[in-house]
Amino acid sequence: MVIVMHEGATDAQIQNVIDRLVAAGFNVHRSTGESHTVLGAVGVHRDFDHRDFELLDGVREVMRITQPFKLASRQFRPEGTVVDLGRGVRIGGNDVVVAAGPCSVESREQIHAVAESVAKAGAKILRAGAFKPRTSPYAFQGLGEKGLQLMREAADKFGLCTVSEVMDPSQIRMMLGYVDMFQVGARNMQNYHLLRALGELQKPVLLKRGMSATMEELLLSAEYILAGGNYNVVLCERGIRTFETYTRNTFDIAAIPVIKKLSHLPMMADPSHGTGRRDKVAPMARAAVAAGADGLLIEVHNDPDHALSDGAQSLFPEQFAQLMGELRIIAPAIGRRMA
Repeated sequence: MVIVMHEGATDAQIQNVIDRLVAAGFNVHRSTGESHTVLGAVGVHRDFDHRDFELLDGVREVMRITQPFKLASRQFRPEGTVVDLGRGVRIGGNDVVVAAGPCSVESREQIHAVAESVAKAGAKILRAGAFKPRTSPYAFQGLGEKGLQLMREAADKFGLCTVSEVMDPSQIRMMLGYVDMFQVGARNMQNYHLLRALGELQKPVLLKRGMSATMEELLLSAEYILAGGNYNVVLCERGIRTFETYTRNTFDIAAIPVIKKLSHLPMMADPSHGTGRRDKVAPMARAAVAAGADGLLIEVHNDPDHALSDGAQSLFPEQFAQLMGELRIIAPAIGRRMA
């Protein structure tokens, strides 16, 4: 249930509604917009009459939410959420924000070279993996904390924010000083123990759609983080597994406008994992921006032919620079701009 307060409702009126909701068995989440306050009431509770709340002082509207995702619903925050990473980087507003970098941190020379090239081309976030969940136990697993140190060093040098994947709750505390945003990968989208732990923070979280997950399942995974009190969640479409074998995954561009209508959370797109082919990344990136994505996650490597992971889907720096130029033409056509 969502309760929208009148513009100008007093703190006492808002608190009275919260107290009544708690007494009725709800957990209450408060969202304060530019003009009014919205209260999201979730949880298992006994039957109630929503008209009891409509008559309370300061209440403008009471809405029953039928979707299983309550806090992620567009009704909870109709104006949409903007997630602030710092350094002036905000995801979910008018700007389209690009995160770019290698699949994995491999060395100081590599990550500095890539960071310099993507920053020069207009990226605002350096993406790179230090812990890599690989299908094969014999594949490169990442440099761990040393990789995070190198990524942070390169990002600070070139004025970038950072995002990197967290695989286990035990890694969170160690990673806090290195990343501006935690990434939850496709394989961990339904790792509810990890999601609950991230919900206890206020650090932004990039939540990727699972390889076989429905849109509703993605939003329910986001609900775990939101229910913990962390509303700094950005969703990411990264392709799903279907019967098609020509591309690594099937990049579900339709998910972008659908989820943007269902949820207030910002939505990014990862055409690198979505296609798995370097020559398909740019077309899908352009299409994702046209479909309404709030940002992109692009893999870029200074020497992709010799990358330790995912070289086939990584752009050369000059290809990334060309793509950014194309996106600066597309974004204004739909009322957006490149950050």
